[in-house]
Order: sequence, then C-alpha cells, then structure tokens
Amino acid sequence: MPRGWTRGAAVLAWAAFVGPLASALSAMPRARAAPSARPVAWRGARALAQRSRVAAAATRDLPANPGAGVPKWRADACTEWEDRELLSLTGERDACGVGFIASQTGESSRRIVTYALNALRCMEHRGGCSADYDSGDGAGLMTAIPWKVIVDGLDLDQSGGPPRGLGMIFLPPDAAEAASARALFEEAVIAQGLTVAAWRVVPVDNAQLGVLAARTVPRIEQLVIGADPSILPEQLEARLYEARRRAERTVLTAAKEGSWQGEPYIASFSGRTVVYKGMVRSAVLDAFYLDLRREDYASRLAIYHRRFSTNTMPRWSLAQPMRVLGHNGEINTLLGNLNWMRAREREIVSASSDAAHSPLVDRARSDSANLDGAAELLARQPGRDLPEALMVLVPEAFESNRELDGPKWAGVSDFYKYHALLQEAWDGPALLVFSDGKWIGATLDRNGLRPARYLRTSDGLVCMMSETGVVPVPAETIVEKGRLGPGQMIAVELSSGHFFHNHEIKPKVAARADYAAMLATQARAVEPQPFAARATMSEPELVLSWTAFGWSLEDVGMGVADMASTGKESTFCMGDDAPLATLSEQPHMVYDYLKQRFAQVTNPPIDPIREGLVMSLAVSLGRKDNVLAGGREHLAKSAEARGKPTQLTLRTPLLNDAELALIEANEQMAPRRLSTRFPADLPGGLGAAIDRLRAQAAAAVEEGAHVLILSDKPDGSSGPAAVASELFIPPLLAVGAVHHDLLGQSLRMRASLVVQTGQAWSTHHLACLIGYGASAVHPYLAYESVLNWFNAPKTVTARKAGSLSAVPSEEAALANYRESVEGGLLKILSKIGISLLESYHGAQIFEAIGLSEDVVSLSLRGTPSRLGGMSLAELEEEGRMFHRKAFGDAAAPTKLENYGFVKYYTGKEHHHNSPPLTKLLHKALEAAARGDAYDQYALFAQSVRDKSPTCLRDLLEFRSDRQPIALDEVEPASEIMRTFCSGAMSLGALSREAHETIAVAMNRIGGKSNSGEGGEDPLRFSPITDVDEVTGVSASFPHLHGLRNGDLASSAVKQVASGRFGVTAGYLANAQQLEIKMGQGAKPGEGGQLPGTKVDAYIARLRNAKQGITLISPPPHHDIYSIEDLAQLIYDLHEVNTRAQVSVKLVAEVGIGTVAAGVAKANADVIQISGHDGGTGASPLSSIKHAGSPWELGLAEAHQTLAQNGLRERVTLRVDGGLKTGYDVVQAAMLGADEYGFGTIVMIAEGCIMARICHTNRCPVGVTTQDEALRKRFSGTPADIASFFELVAQEVRHTLAALGYTSLRDVVGRADLLARRAETAALPKTRGLDLSFLTAPAGGKVSRTIKSTPHANGAVLDDELLVDSRVRAVLESNGGSAKLSADIRNTDRTVGARLAGEIARRYGDKGFGGQIEVNFRGSAGQSFGAFNLGGVRLTIEGEANDYVAKGMHGGAIVIKPPSAAQFTPTDSAIIGNTCLYGATGGELFANGRAGERFAVRNSGAEAVIEGAGDHCCEYMTAGIVVVLGSAGRNIGAGMTGGLGYFYDPAGELPSQVNLDIVSVQRLPTDAAKQQLRALIEAHVRETGSAQGSQILANFEAEVANFWQVVPPAEADRAETRVEVQLAARAVAR
Repeated sequence: MPRGWTRGAAVLAWAAFVGPLASALSAMPRARAAPSARPVAWRGARALAQRSRVAAAATRDLPANPGAGVPKWRADACTEWEDRELLSLTGERDACGVGFIASQTGESSRRIVTYALNALRCMEHRGGCSADYDSGDGAGLMTAIPWKVIVDGLDLDQSGGPPRGLGMIFLPPDAAEAASARALFEEAVIAQGLTVAAWRVVPVDNAQLGVLAARTVPRIEQLVIGADPSILPEQLEARLYEARRRAERTVLTAAKEGSWQGEPYIASFSGRTVVYKGMVRSAVLDAFYLDLRREDYASRLAIYHRRFSTNTMPRWSLAQPMRVLGHNGEINTLLGNLNWMRAREREIVSASSDAAHSPLVDRARSDSANLDGAAELLARQPGRDLPEALMVLVPEAFESNRELDGPKWAGVSDFYKYHALLQEAWDGPALLVFSDGKWIGATLDRNGLRPARYLRTSDGLVCMMSETGVVPVPAETIVEKGRLGPGQMIAVELSSGHFFHNHEIKPKVAARADYAAMLATQARAVEPQPFAARATMSEPELVLSWTAFGWSLEDVGMGVADMASTGKESTFCMGDDAPLATLSEQPHMVYDYLKQRFAQVTNPPIDPIREGLVMSLAVSLGRKDNVLAGGREHLAKSAEARGKPTQLTLRTPLLNDAELALIEANEQMAPRRLSTRFPADLPGGLGAAIDRLRAQAAAAVEEGAHVLILSDKPDGSSGPAAVASELFIPPLLAVGAVHHDLLGQSLRMRASLVVQTGQAWSTHHLACLIGYGASAVHPYLAYESVLNWFNAPKTVTARKAGSLSAVPSEEAALANYRESVEGGLLKILSKIGISLLESYHGAQIFEAIGLSEDVVSLSLRGTPSRLGGMSLAELEEEGRMFHRKAFGDAAAPTKLENYGFVKYYTGKEHHHNSPPLTKLLHKALEAAARGDAYDQYALFAQSVRDKSPTCLRDLLEFRSDRQPIALDEVEPASEIMRTFCSGAMSLGALSREAHETIAVAMNRIGGKSNSGEGGEDPLRFSPITDVDEVTGVSASFPHLHGLRNGDLASSAVKQVASGRFGVTAGYLANAQQLEIKMGQGAKPGEGGQLPGTKVDAYIARLRNAKQGITLISPPPHHDIYSIEDLAQLIYDLHEVNTRAQVSVKLVAEVGIGTVAAGVAKANADVIQISGHDGGTGASPLSSIKHAGSPWELGLAEAHQTLAQNGLRERVTLRVDGGLKTGYDVVQAAMLGADEYGFGTIVMIAEGCIMARICHTNRCPVGVTTQDEALRKRFSGTPADIASFFELVAQEVRHTLAALGYTSLRDVVGRADLLARRAETAALPKTRGLDLSFLTAPAGGKVSRTIKSTPHANGAVLDDELLVDSRVRAVLESNGGSAKLSADIRNTDRTVGARLAGEIARRYGDKGFGGQIEVNFRGSAGQSFGAFNLGGVRLTIEGEANDYVAKGMHGGAIVIKPPSAAQFTPTDSAIIGNTCLYGATGGELFANGRAGERFAVRNSGAEAVIEGAGDHCCEYMTAGIVVVLGSAGRNIGAGMTGGLGYFYDPAGELPSQVNLDIVSVQRLPTDAAKQQLRALIEAHVRETGSAQGSQILANFEAEVANFWQVVPPAEADRAETRVEVQLAARAVAR
C-alpha cells in the first residue's frame, strides 16, 4: 500500500481504478490558444494600438485547420438530405446588428453608402470575432448596383445587350476549379437567353483580413450579364433567378464530385442589387472591398449587417446580408419549417423546371439563408411582393389582437388567418431588414425581442437601425423618430418613394384579395364540445389497460390527480435523481428517451403566462394548398372550384370524444382510421407492423383521405382474449414513421395525422407526438383515468370535506385536465421560444438519449442521437414487458404497479439521493469530530460507486497511462478545494441559517459559495469579528452555530438572474465573481417563483418586494435575448465591478458547444455547464424529468468545441449536477471541467434529509423554510460542510495517486484516460450505447492554471470621468459636488456603471454623501446609467438605446431631445427596450417614448415617460411609473407592487391591461392626484416636456384622463382607496 493511504483510501482506489494501469496513450495534440483578454470598446489611438497587439498575439498558435468540425461538403445541396447533416442545425447560431438607409427622392448618392459604412462601424460591438480576435463573424453591405464602378475599365461584350445583371460570386481559390465554375455559371446564364458580358475580378486587399479569414478567403468575382433591352425588369429578375438556382445545383454538384477545395457561393445575382460581404469586422469591410471606398460608388439604398455567430470558424457564405434579407435573430422552428417547405417544394417539381434547381431549402444552410430563400421565392409568386411574403412567413400575433378587427386594419386579420392555414410561421426572435431593389423595409417578429429604431428626415432619408445614433443625421432635419413594435413593419416603395408605416403597409397588402371569402372556402371550425362525463371502463379493465400501456401508479396518483384537481401540472423539487431511461432497470416508454430542447443565449424563451397573448395552440386538419404554387389568384381559383373546405380548425390539439366524432363524421375530410395494433405473433414484429402502417397510410392518402386517425384503441367487439393477443405500435413511433414516409412520398401536405392513444397523458407525451407530426391527439385512457380519480373513494371523501370544492363535477375535472395539458404545452413551446403550435408541429425539437440509428431513421429522422442505444427490437421487447405484466401467465393485476420513477421506494427504481445514501454521509460527518471520518466516508463513496448505473459517468472507469505514485506526492487538499463551488441556491429558497452556513464554510475552505438570485444582506459583506470563541455564536449572526472570528458570510459568486432580485451596485461590487443565470437544470428555459409563504419581512427587504406576495422570476429574455445582448450584460458587469470575473450558467443540451463558443467570444470568464438533474427549487414535474441533457454530454461538447476552436484558454469551465464524490470530480476534470459545483449534497451535509417538500415551506430540519419555528431546528455548522469537502478532496488525492498524477489540473481534458466499464457493456439497455463522444480527445490546449483575471472592457468613457480631478475629490472626501459635460455616442456603452461601482465599493449603496452631475450630448449606447446610485445625476440631450437605468438604485437620469429637434416627443422614441429593468430606486425622466418592457421588475424607482410599448410595468414590485402618452398591450402583467399612472384621453387603456393581478381605476383620491402632479411637475422641470406642461396647465380637467393601475398589495394606500382619504380627512378635522 503506498505511503499515506488508509484502509478506506485503498478500498476507494481499487474501486475507482478498474482496467490496466499501464495502457499508455499518446498525448493529445495541443495548440496554444488566444490571449484571455479582448478589449471591446476602443477609445483613442492607444486603444487601437493595443487592439492590434492583442490580435497579433492571438494569431500565433491558432488551429492549423480552421475548418475542423465543419462539413466540407453538404450532400443535401445536390441530392436528398442526409440525417447526419442535421447536427449542423444545432451548431449554427447567430445574432447581429442590422439596418437600412434609403432615399425617398430616388436619388443615388455617395452619402447613403458612407452613412451605411459608418453605421456598420458603430455596431461593431454587436458582432463577434473568431479566435484570432480579428476575423469577423461577418459584415456586409447590400446596395443598388453601382454600374459606373462595375463597368469602369471593363471590356464588355454587348452583343447580346447592355449590362443589366450582376452576380457577386465566391469562387474556389484554385484556378482550375474556378475556371470550371465559371463555365457552369455561363451555361446557366446563356440557357436563360442572357449573355455573359464580362467577368470582373473584384478589387480586394487580403492584407486586411484576420488569419482565419485569410485562410478561407474565396476568389471573389463578378459576373456581368447582358440582356436585350426588350426584356422587362421583372422578366429579367425572373430569368436571373432561374439561372442562379440552376447554377447552384450544377456548380455544387461538380464541386462535390470533383472534391474541390473551395466552396462556390452566390452572394447576389440580380439586375437591381449587389451584396459585398465577408468574414471581416465592420471597420475592415471597405478596406477589404476597395470598390466601397470609391467616391463614385453611389446608391439610393443600403442594407448593412454585422454578425455575431456562435460558430467560430470563418464561413464566408454565412455573412450577411443574404440575397433579400438581413436577419438579426434565430428561427427556432427551423427543422419543421424545412420539412414542410421541402414537402411543398416536392409537390411542384417537374422534369422541365424545378427539378434542375438547387433545393429551395437546405439543412446545411443557416436559418437566415433558408428564410431568405423562402421569402425570395414567395415574393416571386404572381401578385406577391417582399412585404407580403414576410407577412406570410413571419406573421404578427394576430390571434388575440382585437385592434386588427377595426376598420383601420380592414382585411389584415383575414389575411393572416387565411395564410395560417397554408403556411406555418417561421417562428423565433427576428428583426428582418429586406430589399429586392423594388422595396426596402424592416419587420419584427411577433414578440418584438429585437431592437429596431428608425428615423425620417426632411430631405427624404429613411434610416432604420438596431441602435439609434449610428447614422449622423442633424437633429434639425429629423421629422420623425420611431421604433418597430412586435410584429410591425415599415417599408419604402422605391419606385414611388412612398414610406409606409405599419398601419399603411399591412392593409395595402391585405386589400389585394378578398381573404374573408377565401377563408370561408378554405376551412371550417370545430367548435369545442362538452366532455362525456361517463366512464366506459370498469376498475379491473382500467388497471389492465394502464398496465398494458405502461402507466405507473405515480402517473395516476400524482400526474392525473394533480391535473384534474388543480388544472396545473404536478410540482416537485430537488431535481431528478432517477436513472436515465436508457440506464433504468425498469421498462420505459419511447417518450422517456427524448429530452426537450430549450432556448438559451442565442434565442430567448417566452413567458407563457404573462406574455401569453403572443401564443396560440390553434391547429388545422386536412389538405393544405401549396402556398408556393401559382400565386394568390391560383389559390383563390382552386378554392372556388373546389367549393368545399378542405381544412378544419381546432382551438386546441387535445380532442375529447365528441370532437373526434365530429372529425370522423366530416365527409369532406374523408377521414380514415388506421389501427396501430398488431398480432403479438406477427412475423417481423414491430418493424413489420410499422411497415404495414406506413403502406396503409400512403394508400389512404392516395385514395383521398385528408385525415388519418392512428388508433391503438382496441376494437369494441374484441374480447379480452383478442386484446391479450395483440400488441400496439408505440404511438410516437407510429406517428413519426407515417409522417416521414408521407414526406418522402410528397403526400404529406394532403393529409393530417390524428393520434388516438392510451399511451399519452402528460404534457411531454403530447409535445412529442405533435413535434413528430400529429396535429391532434385523443388521449382516451387519460380521460378514463380522470373519471376514475373523480369517483374514487378518496376523492369523494375530500370533496365532501370541502377540499375539492373547485372540482364539483366530472366535467370540471376533465376540463381541468385539458387546461393543465394545454398550459404545459404552452410552457414547452415557450421554453424553445416558439409561439405557435402550428410552428412546433413537426419541428422535432428534441434530443434522443439511448436510441439507435435504426429507430431514429425510421420514426425520428433528424433527431440528434449522439450515443446510439436501444434498437427497434429492444424497444419492442420493452413494450412486450408491459404486455406481459398485463396479460402474462400470472393472474391479471388488481392494482397498478408503482415503478418509483419520481419518488424513492425501497425495491423500486434506484435514486442516487436515496435515504440510505443520505444516512451514510451523515454518519461520515458525525465521525469527522472523532477524527476517523475518512473510513466512514469511504463507505459512502463506495455505495455511490456500487449503485446501479444512474448517470452516464457510471458507465465509465479510469484507465491510466502511468504507474501509481505515493499520496504525499499529490497536491494538498487545500488546493483541490479551491476548485469546489456550492450550487446557486437562493436565500428564500433556503433559510437564512442554511444559506449563510454554506457561505461561511465555502469561504473557510477557499472555495466559492453562490448567492442564488435572492440578493444578499450587506451585513454579510464584512468579516465576522464578534464571535464568542467558546460558544461559536456571533451577536451579529446569532442564528448561526460554530462560527469563528474572521469568518465571512458573503457569497463569493453573486448571481444575476432574470428576476434581478437584490441586484444593486453594492451587491455587485462585493462579489469575486458575478454569475449570469441563463437556466437551471431542473427547468431550463423557464422562470421560477418563490411562494408568498416564504417571503417574510427579511426576504422582502432584500428583494425590494412585498411581504407575503409570491415573487416570480420570468424566463430569461428581458436583456439576455440573444448572444450580442448577453455580451452586453457581460460588459455591464465587467464595468460595475472591474475586479470580478463574469460567469454564465448554461444547461446541457445538444448544441451547447456552439453556445459556449459564443459565450466565450462574448468575454465571459467562466462558463458553467449544469446537468438536467440539478435544481433544488420547485419545478413542473415534466420539466424535471424531460428537459435538458446530462452534464457529461454538455461538458464534453463544450470543452471539445472550445478547444478545437482555439477558445478553451479564454475561459474556466465549471460543471454541476449531482456531483457527490471525489470520483465524480476526477471524471468531470477528464471531461474538461476546471471547477466543480455541488448542490443537493451540500444541503445534505448541513442536515437535509431529502424530505422533498422544499416548495411547501415545511422543511422539517429548517434547511428550506422561512418558518421561524422550523428554522430553529436547523443544526448544521460550517464545519460539517467543510469536513465534507475535505473528505471529497482527500478522495481526489487518493484517486490521482492511483492514476499516477500529482495535480488535478494535469488530468483536465484528459478524456483519453476514461474507458467504458466492462460490466456495463453486457447490460441489455446499455450495450448499444456508444460512449466515444465522451472519451474522444478534444485537441487544443488546456492551461495548467485556472484563469483568474477577468476580461477587461478596454478604455471607456467612465475612465475619463473617474480621472477628472473634480470627481476624484468628491469620491475621496465623500462630500462636495462636481459637474461635468461630455459628448456621447452609441459605442459608449454602460456609461455611469463604472462610476457607480467605484462609489459602491467605497461607500455601499446608500453611504455616498457627494454630488456628481454629468451632462451628455449625443446618442448613448446600451445600458446608459446602469446601476446608478444616489448622489449621481446623468443627463442626456439626445437619445439612448436599450436598458437605460438598468438596476438603478438611486440618483437621477434625465433624457431629453436636442433643442433643435423638430419632431414631437410623444410620437418619438427616445429610449429603447427594457429600460428601468430591475431598478430599486432613483428617478428617470424621459421626454419621449420608451420601447417594449419598460419598468420590468421595477422595485422602487419613480419614472415619467411620454409613451411605452408592450408589457409596461411587467413584474413590477414597487415604485411609480407615469406614462403621458399611449402605451402598448399587456400592461401590468405579473405586477405585484407599485403604482402606474397612464394618460388615456381616448379611454381605451383598460383593454390593454393584463387584469390577471392588477385592477384599473380612475384616480380615486386627492393623494393620488397630488402624487401624479408632483411627478409631472418634476418631469417638466427636468425635461421641458410640452406634453407635461399642457397637462399641468389644465390639470383639474386632464386628471380625469388618467388611469391608475393598482396591484392588490397596494390597495390600502392613501393614493388608491377613497376610504383611506376619508379617514385622513376625519383625523384632520
């Protein structure tokens, strides 16, 4: 036994070290990565020089092959799609800054090009760069063709006509390949009756490119195309389009067959526009393309685009603009859109036309490129144009918008309703700028989560931009300043120069046809029908059916019972500690092998509760006419000739008996019922049954069926014996197989699929069926289960006792069940950022974990399945296991089996946080005081290791390349413990005692505790110095035990989450690390809530909320809705605390590697990968069980992607999710982690007994409760937690010694030291798993030291403020005043935050006694005044962008238009979206309109503005907001505190308020009027507001035009209740 080993250590070492120790493996190839700091804001020559040095240093050791991991050729560009290409859909995500400039006068000018290039430079911070810091993710410019520049010096062949068309083409660098490509392009042009006038080599300067871009730069040439003057412009565009589509196919086919080294690409091919783009930074575009610097390059239009991609490898083709679009956003429904678009395309392919085209959509392209192709083709349909095409593809939220029914919007609602029957929405956050040379404009998606500002000038200029201030237009020439709201569009018709507002362009488009009449001939509605409240199955029959279909007792007793009684899904807590389905010893249904994917970073989730007005579950059934075929007139004539509707519309996909009967009785649908049951002895079994079903489905559609009902319901005439002799095809496999087969046979658009099944009851089941092609589902056994529950003796007793009075009837129970499923579906859609069920339909947004290729290719085609797993035969055997339990040789079951998938039961499903395991750990910690803890801990660790496989890491073992070493040669435990972190558990979810005990313990061991999102008491920021050394009790912290003088209760990591609870400058300034929470393992893509019972006075004070009021954290989409906005928040946090690192918490899912790459490029210092099984708070049970992936997959993917792309050394990788032992730590290190997070196990170490009732506030040991009596039961001490981590660190040391390594750092990223445990390869469920994804070497370089210094933002405007002698004097003396002036521009971001951070560091949030006033002129960048503190006054004469006053805690911010402005402030945007977000104090006065989501989570600030967009005062908990102009929809959603005053002379405001919580009333009291008047007077005094002055001049009359928005918690204020006012008057008398 080596020196220093104990008996327990030896046991652990042998257990941890299975396999030959001497198997030496070659070292991984290592490449040095880029430096760890990238300046973002560059001010002055010194900063520019610094940037050049950084970029030069970064290029020295980049990967030699920058295309590694990127498919060289995409076969589906030339042939049928291949499933292996689908992974590219999870690995290509981007966002950007975008805009356009156009002249309404028709004049082409150099000014427009110059303005566009300047705007591009001013949005560099919205873009990204590759690992060399210099190769941009993409920048580009679309203009009108500058013919003077193009033909200059060319020897033109004009024999076929003058030059009228231009192709901008990226050719292969190889001369021979380029020549071959040219010939093919020429053939395509000549075939259309056009001529080749010339080839022009585009002048470029390759010296301007970054290293990675230079390695992949194509040969860039322009094809000048001649055309006879008799060819009309529209005819020319059609011929050029035809030529391009044909050339794409032939050229790419030749490239693939010839194995060309370069990828040909057509950037533009038009007679009107040209696109110059590339993998460059904004400032480099016109330095690279020399044409753009020519003074004679003039245009009347320009679209500019700067890209931020999470894919770090340069791909020139993905830069934007595309051919007609510039896209900022992400299409979340992409796979479904591609499937459906491909199905439409196949219907119109003919041998003489489209068969020779390149595919319209292509899985190898980005979402932007595919949307561009779809929009371009749709716009070319007869009678359509580009604005109409985008209204069809990206419709606004018309479903609940009653305004569209008014005369101002005549026909618009019918337009949307009609096209919704033909075309599913391309859904996701999107700002789309568009032009085809005839139109130029912009539109936002239905959620409006992208910024879009615009202005018009007196000389006819129209400018639209992601950020205001990027175009240097004199203020006195601006006649209008506006912004696009959700779903809105603006457009300029270039031929007439007419500018169309949203309310003008939409009715213009809708008036082109009688859509009301077309709608009437297209579809009929199936109205909701009453439930049949009569059970059809006896209890024995029901038990038999439940058993055969795979139900568990928990499904009935928890799932169905909760849904039927409450109308909501079951809630659970403490994450998922049961095995993955593929590791379980119990049989599972196919659904359980699928994990829901979700939105994070690159696209935002949606709030399905507070912002449900943009969501819809409506679906349609039947044949869909082809929106691509023949144009609008063709569609109208087809519908008229048909005479009868071919579609039925449903409010919900969840059908009851009566609704299904109506569908089956509809003759126009010609419905066909297909049984999915098959004889148990059918030769070929399940596979043969699926083949038979597919053939039957195709034949039925060919025969005219428009609805196929796939049913596993036994024939009513069959007796029990017949049922016992039959199996059924799992409904997910059935619907997926039929769906993909019909797609492949070009039959899918002719019919819809309805599933009638006994194996679907949860929201996850329904989501899977719809995601793989079902339009509607009839869960007949679920309905029977609801009726059984309602009539069960226990329920009857509860109802009589009054506890179920809300469920008085069977009908009510069934309605509750349907409501809960519908709510759960909306939540699942919202998690991935999808608004419409029609768009989710067929989108397949899942990952398979444990399913083999044969299963995926048959029924789940396109679904990522990285591990392989269960074959179709093995799935069939699982189904037979359920069947045998029901109909086997034993007697029929009399009760339903409990598999224990949710809760732990002895002898049932294994749980890795089981009570026996908890007891072993508690015994080890008890032994710590006696000095013999390690041997006892060894039993705990051995128990963890010996358990049945539960996690993927349980399938792995160590296989070293070295001999063991002595224990004393390994680094000490103290060094290892520095890498340990506790999980993010908020104060509120945890008791004060538990939360502070963890912080003290982690600080003792040199690790990091995490505050969670609840804020932190400033008392904790200083060391504890008043501890009685005998008792271990502190007067400052009397509720804690076992303290020592010098202990620190401050959490090292302070979290910034979507709720922004407790986030102030003081909180942020006292952190070692600031964590941005993008999600948590138990419920990724969702917000959270703290029940009102847990919000006591202390918690309410820390969170700036009301005691006893439930606090809701919205989904993370308010200021982190894209990668560039996450980069902005990272920038904000680096500004307010320059000493702290910034971490980003992600949840594992397929594609997390590309997300991590984007986060690294956004200058995060730490990336945390959380597993699906984590989470301590309450979550919907379906989210706990079915969302997210194991951290092992997420960590391996993130590490590999970062390493391969030269980004790994920029960041520290942290992992958490079920870690318990040193063995786990070493495995995580080998998979790529630098730091290790422990969550639930830390709670267990301080006394948690896993009662799993955390969300009820009844924790019996005081860990997760705010109940004072229960908190007194808390017995944990910092020593308990410290002892646990000491034991884990010792196990790490023993394991490293056995492996032969001296340091944990030495094994980071060494996946080659992991191998599969031999014994797991024989298990039936796991033998098909391929773990090579986990054990593959990553390549790249991993630093031997953990990154400890934060990224720097570079030189910023605040630096100039802080070095000013007047400011320094105020700061140092904490008194006096300083007044400064400065110019500001949009590249000056987060101005004021560094000043606020410096004040907070010195004096806290409230201790500053000085006065600092800064007056700015110009356009401020994002986050102006963020985290502002009392004593600081910031004024802008100009405007500002998004996030003004974010997190403001005090002081004042004033924004007013320039004195020379001619526009009307109440009609003009002056600040952007999400301003005053999370503010906790201070004042904001803005003389103009705000954008969407103003004052979200305002918790104490007072503000006056002159208009607002949608969602004003959402989630507000305190403060006052006054709006002196119109406001958008959904006011006050989730508002639980504070007051809102809204000026509304038209009396329309109540219809715009979300009345779920708040009420609306006229001002009821003198106190309210006085409060309002005082705020308006202050607003006028600060801004000179004309609107405010007018109201004050006639206040007594105007006050009647104000509404007061009041949440219940404010009902007793003097300003809100007449009774309070009368009482006050009585006292005064």
